[in-house]
Amino acid sequence: MAQHKIFTINPGSTSTKIALFQGDKILFSQNVSHDAAFLAKFNSISEQYIYRKKMIEEILEKNHISLEGVSAFVGRGGGLLPMEGGTYEIDELILEHASKCANGVQHPACLGPLIAHEFAVKYGAKEYVVNPPDVDELQDLARMTGIKGVYRVVHLHALNLKETAIRHAKSIGRKYEDCNFVVCHIGGGISISAHRKGKMIDGYDIVGGEGPMAPTRCGSISVANLLKYCEDKDLKEVKKICTQSGGFVSHLGVSDALEVFNRAQAGDKYAKMLWDTMIYQICKCIGSMAVTLHGKLDGILLGGGMVYNEDMVRQIRELCQWIAPVTAYPGEFEMEAMAAGAIRILEGEEEVKKYKGVSNFQGFDFEHEKEVINEL
Repeated sequence: MAQHKIFTINPGSTSTKIALFQGDKILFSQNVSHDAAFLAKFNSISEQYIYRKKMIEEILEKNHISLEGVSAFVGRGGGLLPMEGGTYEIDELILEHASKCANGVQHPACLGPLIAHEFAVKYGAKEYVVNPPDVDELQDLARMTGIKGVYRVVHLHALNLKETAIRHAKSIGRKYEDCNFVVCHIGGGISISAHRKGKMIDGYDIVGGEGPMAPTRCGSISVANLLKYCEDKDLKEVKKICTQSGGFVSHLGVSDALEVFNRAQAGDKYAKMLWDTMIYQICKCIGSMAVTLHGKLDGILLGGGMVYNEDMVRQIRELCQWIAPVTAYPGEFEMEAMAAGAIRILEGEEEVKKYKGVSNFQGFDFEHEKEVINEL
């Protein structure tokens, strides 16, 4: 059987990644950085669409890359409402929700489905999104909070988390659907999640400030402390500290984890405390996720750019190895994961899913039953 060609498009905050695959082999890839000041000139994420698409076309032309014969185009799926994991065919509803960022998160990943769709129409190919950022497979016990009507949600690096788990399961001769893992993505943002038999049953809302401190994110803090901090702050400033100006940026004014590590190694006590605190919090969250799996783990998996740091991996192993074996996968598999998701559909290994356009959690059954009783 001829190997399918897949073209993947991943628009990020300050970069756009593209890659052309044949099967699992990369034929061409490029990561283009964008000047933050230039992007700031656009009034909205949607206004970046023409610029980013044209840039992709120019790169392909410059490198003499033809997209003729591509079987499927896969775009990073931002802006969508919570859904189960899997590969979804891009349709009008996905395009509508991505274009208006229906989930309320303004991120360039919303442009992924729109660009993929236009290429797919031009070349007569299939079009998909794979494990979008809003994958929500929480078990019921992970949803309720101590405030009536407020439920937990998760925003995680679902694409890389699931692909890391799929690949590790294969490496030990098993299927992802038969394993239990705690999987971490440790980069500019840090996601920690519990995976049970192919479902991501718990994790943290890293967009909302949950989980460990990260280079640009504040991590979990007490509500009382946050309210006190808010007393003389603008709400927009407070929101930024969740995802842009918290963590290392708040303390040292830098987001480069390597710079903080190097300062720590050079004797900077402040930097060392920050570095070690971040790792300590990561390990606490790993332990928390392990509990949701009743301690029955087939492994603790570490992915993301910071996992290249041997000191970090060593510290995590020292604190967590007693729970389950710790395996490091430095870097990320996002582009590979997008291509692999499309190939599984094209080869009949999985069934393509249809986006419903509504959150896959609509409250607990007993709450709806109580509403009906009250109406009667």
